[in-house]
Amino acid sequence: MRLACVCQDKARELGRQAASGACPHCEGRVEAVDMETKWRFCCLPISYVNKRKYFCTSCSRRLVLYDCY
Repeated sequence: MRLACVCQDKARELGRQAASGACPHCEGRVEAVDMETKWRFCCLPISYVNKRKYFCTSCSRRLVLYDCY
């Protein structure tokens, strides 16, 4: 008998809020979305990761911030 183990991740949105700035592609509003990701292996939780992602409300593109020193 073989037990099939599957790695999976589940993402859940925690909240949204307006962010400063404008989209460089369409000049639309930018929204910050807080996400929680849970990684599981064989129904056992491995890790929980909270991230903040930025999206344009007009063109729905994901925006990436770069730190310039």
